[in-house]
Amino acid sequence: MTPSSIKKISFFILFYLTINLSFGQNLLLSKEANVSVITCGTGNESYSLFGHTAIRISDPFNNVDVVYNYGAFDFNTPNFILKFIKGDLQYFAVAHSYTDFINDYQYEKRSVYEQKLDIPYTLKQKLFDNLNTSLASGESHYTYKFIDKNCTSMVVDMINKTLDTTAIVKNTDTDITYRTILFPYFDNHFYEKLGTSIIFGKKVDGLGTQIFLPFELQKSLKKVRYKNHLLAKGNKTILEFSKEVSASWWNNVYTYILFLGCIIGINKKPLAAFYLTNMALLGVFFVFAGFYSFHKELAYNYNILLFNPTLLSLLYFYQTKNKKWLYNLALFNLVSLAIYLVILINKAHLLIVLPLVITSGVVLVRLAIQNRKRIPIII
Repeated sequence: MTPSSIKKISFFILFYLTINLSFGQNLLLSKEANVSVITCGTGNESYSLFGHTAIRISDPFNNVDVVYNYGAFDFNTPNFILKFIKGDLQYFAVAHSYTDFINDYQYEKRSVYEQKLDIPYTLKQKLFDNLNTSLASGESHYTYKFIDKNCTSMVVDMINKTLDTTAIVKNTDTDITYRTILFPYFDNHFYEKLGTSIIFGKKVDGLGTQIFLPFELQKSLKKVRYKNHLLAKGNKTILEFSKEVSASWWNNVYTYILFLGCIIGINKKPLAAFYLTNMALLGVFFVFAGFYSFHKELAYNYNILLFNPTLLSLLYFYQTKNKKWLYNLALFNLVSLAIYLVILINKAHLLIVLPLVITSGVVLVRLAIQNRKRIPIII
């Protein structure tokens, strides 16, 4: 799912597609042409954590070797960040020469694999025409959705459209949730793992029955049958790199535990207020994102029971020393934490958020004890 820049499109490809192909309708592929699905390995940058998918069309006879990539977007889009959060950022396909495409991954030291599709010549031509028509007409533009619409799902849709049947379907790991499928991709990226754990809501707890990641497509293609034979011919390794372990002094579980340990251990009012303020503001953001964003993954986010916006009211009464309401809100948030733990029992992110639950629980219990109404003793 690499956000390839338009600037990387070679002059040769632009010239060739525009002048010689006439938007993909005039050039006839030779019988030696091949079409394949390209799967690119993961990287350490946030955009490359899940890998990438593309389609390759190669025809030595016509000197064609093009890679179609549905993962491009324009950084210069007005209100880029807001559009991305809202879920109406436009992605689109671009074409690269195969050499340029491979050189990029060689430079980034990311593995590349190829699965040739065993389809008749007529369907190879149809796919080639569909891809070029899509590029020229603007049909390749789409509104990005983390699960439902991305570089991998667009490749699946294009191939299924060409085959005129839903040949490529998810056939591996359909009995585990999307959240569980995502977790291994965050190895050595602790805070990215934590961030996605708390910002994603109910949708990612559903069973992962839809292809949405490059390596899921690669695994499924190994089993997909078309016209009584396997659709993909093996899995060829084009580039092979051992993934470099991302080393960071701060992006790890130890800084996470150290920070929360300080909140509990130091037990100072300013530190507790700082912690609760951040928890409350994150909760406000989650509520905003849930209503504002078109990303279904952000909706129905039960994590606001932990990142509870009512903590802002609690902080107000904390500053004004209103013990009655401070006590009541502390109890309310403790009940919310209890409900949250019940919801989390069978969720993949239970362990990663548990330290936050414990820290919030300790801070809230202390506030409740300090501000509970004293019962007079009558002798």
